[in-house]
Amino acid sequence: MQTVDGTKEGNVHFKWQPENRPIATVKPGEEFMVIIPDSSTMQIKENFTTKDMPKIDGSKFDGAVGPIYIEGAEPGDAIEVELMKIETGTWGWTAIMKDFGLLKFQFEEELFMWDIKDGYATARGNALKGVRIPIRPFLGVVGTSPSSGQYGMIPPQAFGGNMDNKLLKQGARLLLPVNLKGGMLSFADPHASQGDGEVCGTAVETSAHVTAVVTLKKNFPLKYPRLHSFDEGKGKQLVSMGVGPDLYKAAQEAVLDMIGVLKQKGFTGNEAYALCSVAGNLRISEIVDEPHFVVSLLMEEELASRN
Repeated sequence: MQTVDGTKEGNVHFKWQPENRPIATVKPGEEFMVIIPDSSTMQIKENFTTKDMPKIDGSKFDGAVGPIYIEGAEPGDAIEVELMKIETGTWGWTAIMKDFGLLKFQFEEELFMWDIKDGYATARGNALKGVRIPIRPFLGVVGTSPSSGQYGMIPPQAFGGNMDNKLLKQGARLLLPVNLKGGMLSFADPHASQGDGEVCGTAVETSAHVTAVVTLKKNFPLKYPRLHSFDEGKGKQLVSMGVGPDLYKAAQEAVLDMIGVLKQKGFTGNEAYALCSVAGNLRISEIVDEPHFVVSLLMEEELASRN
């Protein structure tokens, strides 16, 4: 199995742009492993404390491993990325940064460190003493290349990127648009656990080894990323997403995309709209990666199919 090592210099990029050169090539259906550094791109060390935070260069956050060239992918296609396995590192961190997060400039900076072991993240030291968070690993960043332009790593985009959607976990399948030949797929920002919204700006940030496989969907136009995942206690979920600078508009886009999917499954537009209202669940998946936010609509896959 091919391994793409994101700890090696030159295998990480800090801009989404078509000029990025591929660091690996995979065929559809071929399993591959990606070694992904934490969202600080290895700047934060295991022995760091709050006093070390001034050392961190914010321009190096969310460096993405890639791009990976997908054989046969052409503009107008879509790729489905299945996350077959996510293995986190043994430690992680959460940071409050005064100029980042939903409540920026309202709290002092602080760095919290975690041990990750036996299915839990356990806080170190006196802060959050006794707190154990169940591990629910996922990837904050998965994206393809734009066809033109240059984009920063922090705001999510229509081609994916920093979505911080906690449903992007082991077993999930993510649909992404192909805007450039080869798709040019990249991965970043592993999380051991996170709440919806990621309100302080960071989750339990960690590193990860991820095993993935890509399926190519020819002539499959896609406006926004779409997920097949599962929610605890609620089974398999079809997840549509809206991405943009306006939460209300992003919510509308998530609902409209789900309506489009349901219409393809045989529902009328009115039926689909009503079904979204009685059985769909809107979530703010990410509200801190300004100027763009992510709203998700979850629908039980069983309900989304006509019997």
